[in-house]
Amino acid sequence: MTASTSKAAAAVLADVPGHLPDLEDVYRDLHAHPELSGRETRTAALVAGRLRQWGFTVYEHLGGTGVAGVLTGGDGPSVLLRADMDALPVREETGLPYASTVTDPPVMHACGHDAHVACLLGAARLLAARPDRWRGTLTVAFQPAEETGTGAQAMVDGGLYDRVPVPDVVLGQHVLPMPAGTVALRSGPVLSAADSLRITLHGRGGHGSRPQSTVDPVVLAAMTVVRLQGVVAREVDPAETAVLTVGSLQAGTRENVIPDRAVLGLSLRTYSAATRARVLAAVERIVRAECAASGSPKDPEFESLGSFPLTVNDSAATARLEPAFRDHFGDALVPLPPQAASEDFSVLATSVGAPAVYWGVGCTDPETWHAAQRADRIDQDIPVNHSPHFSPVPGPTLATGTQAMAVAALAWLA
Repeated sequence: MTASTSKAAAAVLADVPGHLPDLEDVYRDLHAHPELSGRETRTAALVAGRLRQWGFTVYEHLGGTGVAGVLTGGDGPSVLLRADMDALPVREETGLPYASTVTDPPVMHACGHDAHVACLLGAARLLAARPDRWRGTLTVAFQPAEETGTGAQAMVDGGLYDRVPVPDVVLGQHVLPMPAGTVALRSGPVLSAADSLRITLHGRGGHGSRPQSTVDPVVLAAMTVVRLQGVVAREVDPAETAVLTVGSLQAGTRENVIPDRAVLGLSLRTYSAATRARVLAAVERIVRAECAASGSPKDPEFESLGSFPLTVNDSAATARLEPAFRDHFGDALVPLPPQAASEDFSVLATSVGAPAVYWGVGCTDPETWHAAQRADRIDQDIPVNHSPHFSPVPGPTLATGTQAMAVAALAWLA
C-alpha cells in the first residue's frame, strides 16, 4: 500500500463507527425481507434510493432487478465493486428477532447476501463522502440471481457495460464461516467451477415378485452411484481438487412395483478446465457402461441444469490488493483456502477482459468460533452458508466488510 493510499483509507474509513448503526439497521431490514433470485425488487429499490442520495448516477433494471451506480472523481482508473442480492428457499431457524418474515413459502438470507449489500452500501457512502481522497471512476453493482448462476450474465446482456465504464478491475467478497473481523485472500483459483446434471436411467418396469421379467433401474442406479464414487478417487490427479456428489436419486412409487426409470441428480466441482472435462467424460462413460451392463432398453439421458464458471483471482491484481489489506487489517488478513463453492461473480470481469479479485470476510462470533476450535467441533458447531441456522454477527462483520470494499477500491483509486 502506498503512503497516499494509506492516508486516503484512514480518511475515508474514519466515519465507519458513525455509520455502523445505520448499516446494521439496513442489514436487519434486508435479512427480515429476503427475496428469491430474480425477484429482488424491494432490495433493488432500497439500493437505488440510497445511491441517489449520495450522488451516484443510478441505472436500474439491469438484467431484471440489477442496479448499478456510478460516481466519477476525475481522471483515473475505473473500479467496479459488486454485491449479490438474492436469498434462498430455506426456512430460517436462527430464532433471531430480525429473522425472515417470508415463511409461505419460506425464504431466508442463508448465504449472507444481505450482508454483502449492506457492506457495499457502506463503502459507497464512505467513498462518496470523501471525493477529495480519490481519483477515477467508481461503479457499484448490485447483482440479482447469483444463486441460480444467471444474474451476472443477465446484467451484462442487459446492457451493464453500455451504461457504466468498462472497469480496470472487478472486486467482490463473500461472508464465510470464519471469525468476524478477519479477511481471507489468495491468488489463483479461489472458487470452483460447478456443473449440475440430471441423468435419467431407463429400465423395464414390472411386479416386484417377478424381477426376472424386468430391468430394475433401482439396482442400475445404485450400481451407478457406487461406481461414480471412484471418479475423484481414481481418475483425478491427487494434486487436483474435485468433488462429485450424487445429491438425489428418485425412483418408484411403491415397494412392490419395479419402476421403469430412475433419475440421478449430480453436482460436480472442479478447479481447472482439464479436470472438469475429465470428470464430465468419466461420468458419461460410467453411466453408459452401467446401463449396458444392466441391459437397459434405452440410452441414458443427460441434462445440464446449470453451471458456474471457475473464479480465479488475477495474480497481478491480487499482488496489488494484498499489501493494502495487510496494511489496514494486519494479522486479521489470513490465507483463503480454495473453496468448493461456486458463483458467477467472475462473469462481470471475463465478459470485458478485466482482472478480478474475490476475497472472504469472517462472519462468525469470534468467541463461538474459538470455543468450537478448541473442542475440535468447527464442522459440528459453526453454521455454514445455506444452513437454516446461518447467522452472521452484524457489528464486526459489517464493519470489516465495509472497510474491505473501501480499501480495495482505494488500492486503485488513491
